[in-house]
Amino acid sequence: MAHNTIKTDYYKLADRLDRFPQGACPSELLFKILKMLFSEKEAKLVSLMPIKPFTAKKASRIWKMDLASTQKVLDELAGRAILIDIEQNEESIYILPPPMAGFFEFSLMRVRDDIDQKVLSELFHEYINVEEDFIRALFTQGQTQLGRTFVHEPALSKKNALYVLDYERATEIIKRATHRSVGICYCRHKMHHLGRACNAPQEICMTFNTTAASLIKHGYARSIETEKCLDVLQEAYEHNLVQFGENVREEVNFICNCCGCCCEAMIVARRFAILHPVHTTNFIPVVTESDCNGCGKCVMACPVEAMTLVSSNNPVKPEMKVAKVHEDICLGCGVCVRTCPKDSIHLKSRPSRAITPLNGTHRTVLMAIERGKLQNLFFDNRVLWSHRAMAGVLGVILKLPPFKQALANQQIKSRYLEALINHMEK
Repeated sequence: MAHNTIKTDYYKLADRLDRFPQGACPSELLFKILKMLFSEKEAKLVSLMPIKPFTAKKASRIWKMDLASTQKVLDELAGRAILIDIEQNEESIYILPPPMAGFFEFSLMRVRDDIDQKVLSELFHEYINVEEDFIRALFTQGQTQLGRTFVHEPALSKKNALYVLDYERATEIIKRATHRSVGICYCRHKMHHLGRACNAPQEICMTFNTTAASLIKHGYARSIETEKCLDVLQEAYEHNLVQFGENVREEVNFICNCCGCCCEAMIVARRFAILHPVHTTNFIPVVTESDCNGCGKCVMACPVEAMTLVSSNNPVKPEMKVAKVHEDICLGCGVCVRTCPKDSIHLKSRPSRAITPLNGTHRTVLMAIERGKLQNLFFDNRVLWSHRAMAGVLGVILKLPPFKQALANQQIKSRYLEALINHMEK
């Protein structure tokens, strides 16, 4: 009987998580992970919660619990970084983040003894890197992805710097954030427990704004001033780490400093390169072959194997090699520029600029449409959004290209949405 209860509760929670545009494919491995992070009671309660932010009062109504008991559960979950709690108008608003980027990472962003992080790391590795269904669904479905690459700013020439917008600069994200924090890199911490971590710094992944405020509050990341955060970024540059951050223009909540050997985003970018799982920068490296000595340092530094050595076709030096860029898989991070001892690599603008969603709502709607999950944003847990949230989602939809509007309308089969779209076209 207990086994059936556990299976049912965790299955319901997995189903709830899979409603996110970046969902979580149900599997026995996922159930084992959830069992480590949630009690049976918590799994049952969280499975009932909507995707949208909610208050303790709303949770109390949904759970049919008194407010004091509800608040205790919510605070316990927030204290373990399962929920993100945000102070808004002197009231706590709670959000259940998706597994990634979300509570999977948070569980390893600090050293803790309430769970066996070695066992959890092994489960994460099996679920994400071996079983692969989850990571494939997260990074390769649809055109709009969770994360994007930030250009390695020291690699920019003065001319290139003129064409980089503020939201494309990690330095500007840091300067404009309301809160800044740094925590342990989930990926390298996980690999540490597997005995496979590289020697890149671990306490180097940055979170910002409301997410940072919640993680700081509960001790999962430490608060850091602007200048210190810029120092962390400089440390990342010096270790040739790639800045992989949230794919939005406003209110970026995370920037990870990624190595090619440990970090999920870089591993996925190599494994599924043809599907473009990570949005690139608006630059591409160019090799000046006449200056290249074929040392291969750029090849070693590239996290996605976009740099290779090929024959220079020099009849005088038949053994000589030169670097070559595979533009179709290159992220445009610019790490190769820094590593070149001959200054034979520079960045040039890509022919067309990558389009970055405005904010989290915009990205979520695009991802939901492309993954066939838009209905979950409207009818999540059979509880409609507030008028303001509904207006925000519809506002995004009405600004989409016509073919994506039609796809959105088809998914939710809404006469109301169809009438709005028709009205906007007149």
